[in-house]
Amino acid sequence: MVEELLTAGIAAAAGAAVYLVAAARVVKQYERGVVLRFGRLREGVRGPGFTMVVPFADRLRKVNMQIVTMPVPAQEGITRDNVTVRVDAVVYFKVVDAASAVIEVEDYRFAVSQMAQTSLRSIIGKSDLDDLLSNREQLNQGLELMIDSPAVGWGVQIDRVEIKDVSLPETMKRSMARQAEADRERRARVINADAELQASKKLAEAAAVMSEQPAALQLRLLQTVVAVAAEKNSTLVLPFPVELLRFLERAAPAPGAPAATMIASGMSNQQIAAACFISEKTVKNHINRIFAKLHSTTRSEAIARWLGTARPGVTGHG
Repeated sequence: MVEELLTAGIAAAAGAAVYLVAAARVVKQYERGVVLRFGRLREGVRGPGFTMVVPFADRLRKVNMQIVTMPVPAQEGITRDNVTVRVDAVVYFKVVDAASAVIEVEDYRFAVSQMAQTSLRSIIGKSDLDDLLSNREQLNQGLELMIDSPAVGWGVQIDRVEIKDVSLPETMKRSMARQAEADRERRARVINADAELQASKKLAEAAAVMSEQPAALQLRLLQTVVAVAAEKNSTLVLPFPVELLRFLERAAPAPGAPAATMIASGMSNQQIAAACFISEKTVKNHINRIFAKLHSTTRSEAIARWLGTARPGVTGHG
């Protein structure tokens, strides 16, 4: 009798151990458990830790509650301004209702992926190329709303949607590069023109100040010469003073004045020849003929008479 009781106790202990092994389940911290008993949803979601189910009657489905990062494959479409582009994105979502994620949709990951792709193509068709390139924040928000609307019924919450890259055709890239280059060149020309305008105003002010003190212009000239000489150049260009040219211009006689007033009486034959653009021998011959004809007493009177009555034809003899 004792042996029978002992055998029955061992059998009961073994059966209990088998039951515990078959019924014991462990739910991790980032998971939630959904129990289906004979295919029917049991109320209440099993939390993390150790839990028990009825073997062969209950089925425990574990749902990951972590944020899932899902890349959206690149979608090719035509924008509203008829430009073909390829756009890819990334979706961040998580399950907030484990029971709905198991009951309402067969595979919530695949469903979210397909909804993200269709929504991305829809966004491409509704947007301009400039919006895809520069106004991504607004497009991300619109894409998030389009994906989140059906996902709420699946127990899924869309946390964030980001457009990753916008691929353009090579022809469009070259066109945009030419446009950007032309715009930069236009701005450079405007800046240069504005700089020339400001410089001209400053130069006009400087000229007005220097006109009050003529010596300031000469000092500025010397400063320029010093700056050029400091560069270790082999050739140094010295500008001719403008004041000297003006002095010579004022000292020159008026056109048509008597030739005698141009030349002092004490000039030599060589100087007279250089002033009249004739040879020295011609000057000497003319002076001797005047002495012979008019019997002038002095050389200066002969020079003055000859130069006063000379004509272009006379001075042209060589």
